[in-house]
Amino acid sequence: MAAKAIPEGYERATPYLCVQGASDAIAFYVKAFGAVETSRLAEPGGRIGHAEIKIGDAPLMLSDEYPEEGVQSPATLGGSPVAIHLYVADVDALAARAVAAGAKLTRPIEDQFYGDCSAILLDPFGHRWFFATRKEDVSVTEMQRRYGALMAQETK
Repeated sequence: MAAKAIPEGYERATPYLCVQGASDAIAFYVKAFGAVETSRLAEPGGRIGHAEIKIGDAPLMLSDEYPEEGVQSPATLGGSPVAIHLYVADVDALAARAVAAGAKLTRPIEDQFYGDCSAILLDPFGHRWFFATRKEDVSVTEMQRRYGALMAQETK
């Protein structure tokens, strides 16, 4: 039987994270975000060449650093301009669980003009996570109106 060109569950973009200490990162994501580890390919010395986890229905891939191949983590690079955004059923519960596990809350949990209640967390490995729970469906037109009003208030 021929393999599917796009495997089941990988129909969308899948973040691929590089971290220092992939085993520790997987353990953290399990504890903090309720992730489930689905696969791990480790070298005899323990360095992880590839692993996969799921947070809810969202798959993520990760590995240890491979500087010899140009694969470097936010810790080596001094941060990352990329963040991961996930919707969850209860952002308050997830944020509390993540902070208890060692994540840093960098933007407090609060309702946003675009209809989400959201928070931003920084994990111990240098990755930023936006977690949100949708509270209100807001049209793009209404979102722009609210955004304009917010920006006008901030420039006063």
